[in-house]
Amino acid sequence: MTQSKIYDAVVLGAGAAGLFYAAQAGALGLSVRVLDHSSKPAEKIRISGGGRCNFTNLGTKASNFLSRNPHFAKSALARYTPTDFLALMERHGLSCHEKTLGQLFCDQKSGAIIQMLLDEMESVGAELKLGVEIRQVRHADDAFHLETSQGPVNAQRLIVATGGLSIPKIGASSFAYDLARQFGHEVITPEPALVPLTFEGQIKEQFASLSGVATPVIARAGQGRFEEAMLFTHRGLSGPAILQVSSYWSPGEEIGIDLFAGQSGADQLKALKRDMPMKSLSKALETLLPKRLVDYMAQSGLMPDWPRLADVSHADLEALARTLSDWRLKPAGTEGWRTAEVTRGGVDTDGLSSKTMESRIVSNLYFIGECVDVTGWLGGYNFQWAWASAYAAAQASFESQY
Repeated sequence: MTQSKIYDAVVLGAGAAGLFYAAQAGALGLSVRVLDHSSKPAEKIRISGGGRCNFTNLGTKASNFLSRNPHFAKSALARYTPTDFLALMERHGLSCHEKTLGQLFCDQKSGAIIQMLLDEMESVGAELKLGVEIRQVRHADDAFHLETSQGPVNAQRLIVATGGLSIPKIGASSFAYDLARQFGHEVITPEPALVPLTFEGQIKEQFASLSGVATPVIARAGQGRFEEAMLFTHRGLSGPAILQVSSYWSPGEEIGIDLFAGQSGADQLKALKRDMPMKSLSKALETLLPKRLVDYMAQSGLMPDWPRLADVSHADLEALARTLSDWRLKPAGTEGWRTAEVTRGGVDTDGLSSKTMESRIVSNLYFIGECVDVTGWLGGYNFQWAWASAYAAAQASFESQY
């Protein structure tokens, strides 16, 4: 290679979207080079699902994503589906299993997914260069000119796949947003998403005493409603239900918790009265909820101290059921970027083509993956967006080549 070589496409970011774009575009005959400042590729894939890699979700649809434009993701998601990625895995001899709610995990762990993407790239001649610092990006004479720590790199197309701000310990940065603004794009303020919620003062101390307690709930915030497990932590609340609603929560707002997880609380309390009339409310509730949680509810005044259920009216049971079905809490904040799994917000989709992911401002400039204002639910949706947005950009790159 010489310094004067102009690649058909240079990809910034060796994560899920960047590697997948390189493999897809390379397979279509484009010369592709991937650059990343990290020493290892796809660190987010590596740590996904505790190393098991929840690589997609069988139920993927546009309504599983948050964006200022809720329709933006439809085109890309329709043209590259979970079934398509499963077919790719099968060709590489990889298998998977469904854990719950359509979540698919790789049986051979996350390293196998990373190796599959690298093998796909190698087979089509796409190049990967790690430990490369991007110092400057210019667009002139219908090409992109990059000054890097390893010398100049030139390309007809620039694909930005450097992700968001989540999990800075693996190299997350604002690079994509800074570059987007450089080329005239708007950026929706990035915020932590799929992140534990924190509390302050007495309630923080009380929740800390419950650390490790988990229970099924329905959690609600904004337009989000999720029936999964909730976990008490030393800082507040976590678990799948809380991570999900964190994407819909805004500072200063309350969240709602249904401790009966969608079941009729009134019916359950009346059944306890019928079956355990001489038990106290606390003792009876321990058959439905973790003991430590029941103890907290009694001590905090969330529920009354009824010594015998036989003495409690159905009206009082119904009132208690309403309280426990809509336990209102106001978080102080979130654990922030350190533990956030993804970024909410990002490059404004108004400046991008939903079909191609290409900039409407600068020709041959593409933004894919997490850096775009498309944020998936917990459970493999964000990886599916990475595959789908990368595929859309690769197809568009090929079509614009000829």
